[in-house]
Amino acid sequence: MAREQVQGGIAPPGEKETWQVRMMKASGAGAAMAYAAEGAAGGGAPGAPVLVTGGSGFLGINLVRYLLARGHAVRSLDLMPFDYPEAPQIEEIRGDIRDPETAARAMAGVKIVVHCAAALPLYTPEEIHSTEVQGTRVLLEAAEAAGVERFIHISSTAVYGVPDHHPIYEHDPVSGVGPYGHAKIEAEAVCSEFRDRGMCVSVLRPKSFIGPERLGVFELLYDFAASGHNFPVLGSGDNRYQLLDVEDLCEAIYRCATMERDRVNDVFNVGAEDFTTMRQDFQAVLERAGFGKRIVGLPVGPAIAILRVLEKLHLSPLYAWVYETAAKDSFVGTDKIRDRLGFTPRYSNREALIRNYDWYVANRNTISKASGVTHRVPWKRGALKLARLVF
Repeated sequence: MAREQVQGGIAPPGEKETWQVRMMKASGAGAAMAYAAEGAAGGGAPGAPVLVTGGSGFLGINLVRYLLARGHAVRSLDLMPFDYPEAPQIEEIRGDIRDPETAARAMAGVKIVVHCAAALPLYTPEEIHSTEVQGTRVLLEAAEAAGVERFIHISSTAVYGVPDHHPIYEHDPVSGVGPYGHAKIEAEAVCSEFRDRGMCVSVLRPKSFIGPERLGVFELLYDFAASGHNFPVLGSGDNRYQLLDVEDLCEAIYRCATMERDRVNDVFNVGAEDFTTMRQDFQAVLERAGFGKRIVGLPVGPAIAILRVLEKLHLSPLYAWVYETAAKDSFVGTDKIRDRLGFTPRYSNREALIRNYDWYVANRNTISKASGVTHRVPWKRGALKLARLVF
Protein backbone atom coordinates (compact mmCIF):
# COMPACT_ATOMS: atom_id res chain seq x y z
CA MET A 1 0.00 0.00 0.00
CA ALA A 2 1.33 3.39 -0.84
CA ARG A 3 2.40 5.44 2.16
CA GLU A 4 0.68 8.80 2.48
CA GLN A 5 1.35 11.93 4.46
CA VAL A 6 -1.23 14.62 5.16
CA GLN A 7 -0.09 18.16 5.73
CA GLY A 8 -2.18 21.26 6.37
CA GLY A 9 -0.15 24.37 7.08
CA ILE A 10 -1.34 27.13 9.42
CA ALA A 11 -0.20 30.63 8.49
CA PRO A 12 0.74 33.22 11.14
CA PRO A 13 -1.70 36.08 11.80
CA GLY A 14 -1.90 38.40 8.83
CA GLU A 15 -0.74 35.73 6.37
CA LYS A 16 -2.83 34.29 3.55
CA GLU A 17 -5.69 31.94 4.39
CA THR A 18 -4.87 28.34 5.17
CA TRP A 19 -6.59 25.30 3.65
CA GLN A 20 -8.72 24.95 6.79
CA VAL A 21 -10.11 28.49 6.50
CA ARG A 22 -10.75 28.12 2.79
CA MET A 23 -12.47 24.78 3.31
CA MET A 24 -14.78 26.20 5.97
CA LYS A 25 -15.71 29.08 3.69
CA ALA A 26 -16.23 26.74 0.75
CA SER A 27 -18.38 24.41 2.84
CA GLY A 28 -20.40 27.00 4.74
CA ALA A 29 -23.61 28.91 4.21
CA GLY A 30 -22.10 31.15 1.54
CA ALA A 31 -21.14 28.14 -0.54
CA ALA A 32 -24.56 26.56 0.01
CA MET A 33 -26.21 29.67 -1.39
CA ALA A 34 -23.90 29.61 -4.38
CA TYR A 35 -24.73 25.96 -5.05
CA ALA A 36 -28.44 26.68 -4.83
CA ALA A 37 -28.13 29.54 -7.30
CA GLU A 38 -26.32 27.36 -9.82
CA GLY A 39 -28.18 24.13 -9.15
CA ALA A 40 -30.37 24.19 -12.22
CA ALA A 41 -27.49 24.87 -14.58
CA GLY A 42 -25.28 22.25 -12.97
CA GLY A 43 -22.18 24.46 -12.85
CA GLY A 44 -19.53 24.12 -10.16
CA ALA A 45 -19.98 26.60 -7.32
CA PRO A 46 -17.55 29.49 -6.87
CA GLY A 47 -15.05 28.61 -4.15
CA ALA A 48 -15.91 24.89 -4.25
CA PRO A 49 -13.16 22.62 -2.83
CA VAL A 50 -10.90 21.24 -5.56
CA LEU A 51 -8.60 18.21 -5.60
CA VAL A 52 -5.61 18.53 -7.94
CA THR A 53 -3.75 15.30 -8.62
CA GLY A 54 -0.14 15.89 -9.54
CA GLY A 55 -0.32 19.14 -7.61
CA SER A 56 3.47 19.29 -7.21
CA GLY A 57 4.09 19.15 -10.94
CA PHE A 58 4.37 21.89 -13.54
CA LEU A 59 0.69 22.05 -14.43
CA GLY A 60 -0.26 21.28 -10.83
CA ILE A 61 1.42 24.30 -9.24
CA ASN A 62 0.16 26.67 -11.92
CA LEU A 63 -3.38 25.37 -11.44
CA VAL A 64 -3.11 25.54 -7.65
CA ARG A 65 -2.12 29.21 -7.91
CA TYR A 66 -4.93 29.87 -10.37
CA LEU A 67 -7.50 28.30 -8.04
CA LEU A 68 -6.22 30.00 -4.89
CA ALA A 69 -6.47 33.35 -6.65
CA ARG A 70 -10.17 32.61 -7.21
CA GLY A 71 -10.93 31.71 -3.61
CA HIS A 72 -10.97 27.91 -3.80
CA ALA A 73 -9.86 25.52 -1.10
CA VAL A 74 -7.27 23.30 -2.79
CA ARG A 75 -6.01 19.84 -1.92
CA SER A 76 -2.98 18.37 -3.71
CA LEU A 77 -2.39 14.64 -4.16
CA ASP A 78 1.10 13.78 -5.37
CA LEU A 79 3.95 11.38 -4.67
CA MET A 80 6.34 14.34 -4.59
CA PRO A 81 6.38 17.00 -1.86
CA PHE A 82 4.58 20.28 -2.50
CA ASP A 83 7.62 22.48 -1.92
CA TYR A 84 6.23 25.84 -3.01
CA PRO A 85 5.57 29.03 -1.02
CA GLU A 86 1.83 28.34 -1.33
CA ALA A 87 2.12 25.20 0.83
CA PRO A 88 0.52 26.83 3.93
CA GLN A 89 -2.56 27.73 1.87
CA ILE A 90 -3.44 24.19 0.74
CA GLU A 91 -3.83 20.70 2.12
CA GLU A 92 -1.24 18.24 0.88
CA ILE A 93 -1.79 14.51 0.66
CA ARG A 94 1.37 12.73 -0.33
CA GLY A 95 0.50 9.40 -1.84
CA ASP A 96 -0.08 7.27 -4.93
CA ILE A 97 -3.14 7.75 -7.13
CA ARG A 98 -3.12 4.01 -7.76
CA ASP A 99 -3.87 3.25 -4.11
CA PRO A 100 -7.65 3.07 -3.48
CA GLU A 101 -7.42 4.11 0.19
CA THR A 102 -5.32 7.17 -0.66
CA ALA A 103 -7.70 8.09 -3.48
CA ALA A 104 -10.74 7.74 -1.22
CA ARG A 105 -9.17 9.96 1.45
CA ALA A 106 -8.26 12.56 -1.16
CA MET A 107 -11.87 12.75 -2.41
CA ALA A 108 -13.39 13.50 1.01
CA GLY A 109 -15.22 16.83 0.93
CA VAL A 110 -14.23 17.92 -2.58
CA LYS A 111 -16.66 18.80 -5.37
CA ILE A 112 -14.24 19.05 -8.28
CA VAL A 113 -11.29 16.85 -9.26
CA VAL A 114 -8.66 17.91 -11.80
CA HIS A 115 -6.56 14.90 -12.72
CA CYS A 116 -3.14 16.22 -13.80
CA ALA A 117 -0.95 13.41 -12.45
CA ALA A 118 0.87 11.48 -15.15
CA ALA A 119 3.89 9.30 -15.79
CA LEU A 120 5.72 11.06 -18.62
CA PRO A 121 7.24 9.22 -21.61
CA LEU A 122 10.67 8.91 -19.98
CA TYR A 123 9.22 6.50 -17.39
CA THR A 124 9.11 2.73 -18.03
CA PRO A 125 6.20 1.40 -20.12
CA GLU A 126 4.89 -0.48 -17.08
CA GLU A 127 4.95 2.64 -14.89
CA ILE A 128 3.27 4.70 -17.60
CA HIS A 129 0.45 2.20 -18.09
CA SER A 130 -0.25 1.63 -14.42
CA THR A 131 -0.24 5.36 -13.64
CA GLU A 132 -2.23 6.55 -16.64
CA VAL A 133 -4.77 3.73 -16.90
CA GLN A 134 -5.00 2.05 -13.50
CA GLY A 135 -4.51 5.34 -11.66
CA THR A 136 -7.26 7.06 -13.64
CA ARG A 137 -9.66 4.20 -12.94
CA VAL A 138 -8.90 4.21 -9.21
CA LEU A 139 -9.50 7.97 -9.04
CA LEU A 140 -12.76 7.78 -10.98
CA GLU A 141 -14.05 4.96 -8.79
CA ALA A 142 -13.23 6.98 -5.68
CA ALA A 143 -14.77 10.14 -7.15
CA GLU A 144 -17.96 8.30 -8.09
CA ALA A 145 -18.25 6.81 -4.59
CA ALA A 146 -17.68 10.24 -2.99
CA GLY A 147 -20.29 11.97 -5.16
CA VAL A 148 -17.78 14.29 -6.84
CA GLU A 149 -19.63 16.65 -9.21
CA ARG A 150 -16.92 17.27 -11.80
CA PHE A 151 -13.93 15.18 -12.90
CA ILE A 152 -11.57 16.88 -15.36
CA HIS A 153 -9.00 14.61 -16.98
CA ILE A 154 -5.88 16.10 -18.58
CA SER A 155 -5.09 13.94 -21.58
CA SER A 156 -2.78 14.87 -24.47
CA THR A 157 -2.73 15.40 -28.23
CA ALA A 158 -0.28 12.47 -28.17
CA VAL A 159 -3.44 10.34 -28.62
CA TYR A 160 -3.45 11.41 -32.29
CA GLY A 161 -0.03 9.88 -32.97
CA VAL A 162 1.60 11.22 -36.14
CA PRO A 163 -1.43 12.27 -38.19
CA ASP A 164 -1.62 12.59 -41.97
CA HIS A 165 -3.59 15.86 -41.99
CA HIS A 166 -4.03 19.10 -40.08
CA PRO A 167 -5.74 20.52 -38.20
CA ILE A 168 -6.73 17.53 -36.10
CA TYR A 169 -10.20 17.51 -34.58
CA GLU A 170 -11.68 15.64 -31.64
CA HIS A 171 -13.56 13.26 -33.94
CA ASP A 172 -10.39 12.17 -35.78
CA PRO A 173 -9.07 8.64 -35.12
CA VAL A 174 -6.66 8.13 -32.22
CA SER A 175 -3.47 6.11 -32.72
CA GLY A 176 -0.88 7.09 -30.14
CA VAL A 177 2.88 6.76 -30.54
CA GLY A 178 4.70 4.74 -27.89
CA PRO A 179 3.58 3.63 -24.42
CA TYR A 180 2.58 7.16 -23.36
CA GLY A 181 0.29 7.83 -26.32
CA HIS A 182 -1.35 4.41 -26.07
CA ALA A 183 -1.85 4.74 -22.32
CA LYS A 184 -3.51 8.14 -22.78
CA ILE A 185 -5.95 6.54 -25.23
CA GLU A 186 -6.80 3.81 -22.71
CA ALA A 187 -7.22 6.36 -19.93
CA GLU A 188 -9.66 8.32 -22.09
CA ALA A 189 -11.64 5.11 -22.63
CA VAL A 190 -11.91 4.75 -18.84
CA CYS A 191 -13.18 8.33 -18.65
CA SER A 192 -15.77 7.57 -21.32
CA GLU A 193 -16.92 4.53 -19.35
CA PHE A 194 -17.61 6.63 -16.25
CA ARG A 195 -19.27 9.36 -18.31
CA ASP A 196 -21.64 6.71 -19.64
CA ARG A 197 -22.36 5.76 -16.01
CA GLY A 198 -23.63 9.27 -15.31
CA MET A 199 -20.55 11.18 -14.13
CA CYS A 200 -19.59 14.57 -15.56
CA VAL A 201 -16.13 13.89 -17.00
CA SER A 202 -14.40 16.52 -19.11
CA VAL A 203 -11.36 15.41 -21.10
CA LEU A 204 -8.89 18.03 -22.30
CA ARG A 205 -6.32 17.27 -24.98
CA PRO A 206 -3.78 20.10 -24.69
CA LYS A 207 -0.89 20.74 -27.02
CA SER A 208 2.55 20.90 -25.37
CA PHE A 209 2.06 23.54 -22.71
CA ILE A 210 4.69 25.89 -21.37
CA GLY A 211 5.04 28.76 -18.93
CA PRO A 212 6.52 29.50 -15.49
CA GLU A 213 8.01 26.37 -13.85
CA ARG A 214 8.25 24.49 -17.18
CA LEU A 215 11.59 22.91 -18.03
CA GLY A 216 11.97 19.42 -19.48
CA VAL A 217 12.71 19.42 -23.19
CA PHE A 218 12.18 23.19 -23.48
CA GLU A 219 15.09 23.81 -21.11
CA LEU A 220 17.38 22.81 -23.97
CA LEU A 221 16.17 25.79 -26.02
CA TYR A 222 16.33 28.19 -23.09
CA ASP A 223 19.82 27.08 -22.08
CA PHE A 224 21.18 27.47 -25.61
CA ALA A 225 19.58 30.91 -25.87
CA ALA A 226 20.77 32.17 -22.49
CA SER A 227 24.35 30.97 -23.08
CA GLY A 228 24.64 32.55 -26.54
CA HIS A 229 24.36 29.51 -28.83
CA ASN A 230 22.47 28.82 -32.03
CA PHE A 231 19.69 26.26 -31.60
CA PRO A 232 19.25 23.17 -33.83
CA VAL A 233 15.87 21.93 -35.09
CA LEU A 234 15.01 18.94 -37.23
CA GLY A 235 14.41 19.88 -40.86
CA SER A 236 13.97 23.42 -42.13
CA GLY A 237 11.90 24.54 -39.14
CA ASP A 238 9.19 25.75 -41.51
CA ASN A 239 6.61 23.37 -40.04
CA ARG A 240 3.77 24.82 -37.97
CA TYR A 241 4.00 23.53 -34.41
CA GLN A 242 1.28 24.67 -32.03
CA LEU A 243 1.98 25.17 -28.33
CA LEU A 244 -0.14 26.38 -25.38
CA ASP A 245 0.51 28.65 -22.42
CA VAL A 246 -0.17 26.95 -19.10
CA GLU A 247 -2.27 29.91 -17.94
CA ASP A 248 -4.58 29.39 -20.92
CA LEU A 249 -4.82 25.70 -20.03
CA CYS A 250 -5.77 26.66 -16.47
CA GLU A 251 -8.57 28.83 -17.83
CA ALA A 252 -9.84 25.98 -20.01
CA ILE A 253 -9.83 23.70 -16.96
CA TYR A 254 -11.68 26.32 -14.92
CA ARG A 255 -14.39 26.63 -17.54
CA CYS A 256 -14.89 22.87 -17.42
CA ALA A 257 -15.18 23.13 -13.63
CA THR A 258 -17.69 25.97 -13.54
CA MET A 259 -19.80 26.01 -16.69
CA GLU A 260 -23.03 24.08 -17.31
CA ARG A 261 -22.69 20.31 -17.13
CA ASP A 262 -24.12 19.71 -20.61
CA ARG A 263 -21.53 22.01 -22.16
CA VAL A 264 -18.44 20.53 -20.51
CA ASN A 265 -19.21 16.80 -20.37
CA ASP A 266 -17.14 16.03 -23.46
CA VAL A 267 -13.67 15.93 -25.07
CA PHE A 268 -11.89 19.15 -26.11
CA ASN A 269 -8.67 20.06 -27.91
CA VAL A 270 -6.78 23.00 -26.41
CA GLY A 271 -4.03 24.95 -28.18
CA ALA A 272 -2.80 28.43 -29.04
CA GLU A 273 -4.68 30.15 -31.82
CA ASP A 274 -1.76 32.41 -32.80
CA PHE A 275 1.28 30.40 -33.92
CA THR A 276 3.60 30.45 -36.94
CA THR A 277 6.47 28.07 -37.78
CA MET A 278 8.83 26.39 -35.37
CA ARG A 279 11.70 28.43 -36.80
CA GLN A 280 9.90 31.74 -36.34
CA ASP A 281 8.50 31.00 -32.88
CA PHE A 282 11.77 29.57 -31.48
CA GLN A 283 13.72 32.43 -33.05
CA ALA A 284 11.76 34.81 -30.83
CA VAL A 285 13.50 33.24 -27.80
CA LEU A 286 16.96 33.65 -29.32
CA GLU A 287 16.14 37.28 -30.08
CA ARG A 288 14.97 37.77 -26.51
CA ALA A 289 18.37 36.49 -25.34
CA GLY A 290 20.08 39.21 -27.39
CA PHE A 291 23.15 37.36 -28.71
CA GLY A 292 22.22 37.53 -32.40
CA LYS A 293 21.97 33.73 -32.71
CA ARG A 294 19.82 31.82 -35.17
CA ILE A 295 17.80 28.63 -35.57
CA VAL A 296 19.81 26.03 -37.50
CA GLY A 297 18.09 23.27 -39.49
CA LEU A 298 19.39 19.69 -39.47
CA PRO A 299 18.80 16.97 -42.11
CA VAL A 300 15.79 15.04 -40.85
CA GLY A 301 16.72 11.47 -41.82
CA PRO A 302 20.25 11.33 -40.37
CA ALA A 303 19.25 13.29 -37.27
CA ILE A 304 16.32 10.98 -36.44
CA ALA A 305 18.49 7.90 -37.06
CA ILE A 306 21.07 9.18 -34.56
CA LEU A 307 18.39 10.09 -31.99
CA ARG A 308 16.85 6.61 -32.25
CA VAL A 309 20.21 5.01 -31.48
CA LEU A 310 20.88 7.40 -28.60
CA GLU A 311 17.43 6.70 -27.15
CA LYS A 312 18.00 2.93 -27.26
CA LEU A 313 21.35 3.39 -25.54
CA HIS A 314 19.74 5.70 -22.94
CA LEU A 315 22.08 8.50 -23.99
CA SER A 316 19.39 11.02 -24.91
CA PRO A 317 16.27 12.27 -23.08
CA LEU A 318 14.40 12.76 -26.37
CA TYR A 319 11.81 10.06 -27.00
CA ALA A 320 10.15 8.93 -30.24
CA TRP A 321 7.09 11.16 -30.12
CA VAL A 322 9.30 14.25 -29.73
CA TYR A 323 11.70 13.62 -32.59
CA GLU A 324 9.20 11.86 -34.87
CA THR A 325 6.89 14.90 -34.83
CA ALA A 326 9.40 17.76 -34.43
CA ALA A 327 9.88 18.30 -38.17
CA LYS A 328 6.20 17.89 -39.06
CA ASP A 329 3.18 20.15 -38.81
CA SER A 330 1.45 19.61 -35.51
CA PHE A 331 -1.68 21.57 -34.67
CA VAL A 332 -5.23 20.87 -33.61
CA GLY A 333 -8.55 22.48 -34.34
CA THR A 334 -9.96 24.40 -31.38
CA ASP A 335 -13.37 25.29 -32.82
CA LYS A 336 -15.22 23.02 -30.39
CA ILE A 337 -13.90 24.54 -27.16
CA ARG A 338 -14.31 28.04 -28.58
CA ASP A 339 -17.89 27.46 -29.70
CA ARG A 340 -19.01 25.35 -26.73
CA LEU A 341 -17.16 27.03 -23.86
CA GLY A 342 -16.38 30.44 -25.31
CA PHE A 343 -12.67 29.80 -24.74
CA THR A 344 -10.05 31.82 -26.63
CA PRO A 345 -6.38 31.53 -25.58
CA ARG A 346 -4.74 34.72 -24.41
CA TYR A 347 -1.14 33.90 -25.42
CA SER A 348 0.47 33.20 -28.79
CA ASN A 349 3.26 30.64 -29.20
CA ARG A 350 5.86 33.40 -29.10
CA GLU A 351 4.41 35.07 -26.03
CA ALA A 352 4.22 31.75 -24.19
CA LEU A 353 7.81 30.84 -25.09
CA ILE A 354 9.14 34.25 -24.02
CA ARG A 355 7.15 34.12 -20.78
CA ASN A 356 8.69 30.72 -20.03
CA TYR A 357 12.17 31.89 -21.05
CA ASP A 358 12.01 34.97 -18.81
CA TRP A 359 11.06 32.74 -15.86
CA TYR A 360 13.98 30.43 -16.74
CA VAL A 361 16.49 33.28 -16.78
CA ALA A 362 15.21 34.62 -13.46
CA ASN A 363 15.58 31.19 -11.83
CA ARG A 364 18.56 29.78 -13.74
CA ASN A 365 20.92 29.49 -10.77
CA THR A 366 18.44 27.35 -8.84
CA ILE A 367 17.39 25.33 -11.87
CA SER A 368 20.96 24.26 -12.71
CA LYS A 369 21.21 22.27 -9.46
CA ALA A 370 18.47 19.77 -10.40
CA SER A 371 17.85 17.15 -13.08
CA GLY A 372 15.40 14.32 -13.71
CA VAL A 373 12.59 13.15 -15.99
CA THR A 374 9.70 15.50 -15.17
CA HIS A 375 8.67 18.85 -16.67
CA ARG A 376 9.77 20.66 -13.50
CA VAL A 377 13.51 19.99 -13.86
CA PRO A 378 16.11 19.98 -16.67
CA TRP A 379 16.34 16.58 -18.32
CA LYS A 380 19.57 14.61 -18.10
CA ARG A 381 21.05 15.32 -21.51
CA GLY A 382 23.46 12.47 -22.01
CA ALA A 383 25.17 12.77 -25.39
CA LEU A 384 23.17 15.90 -26.23
CA LYS A 385 25.54 17.87 -23.98
CA LEU A 386 28.00 17.76 -26.87
CA ALA A 387 25.61 19.73 -29.11
CA ARG A 388 26.65 22.98 -27.43
CA LEU A 389 30.17 22.45 -28.74
CA VAL A 390 28.84 22.45 -32.32
CA PHE A 391 26.16 25.17 -32.22
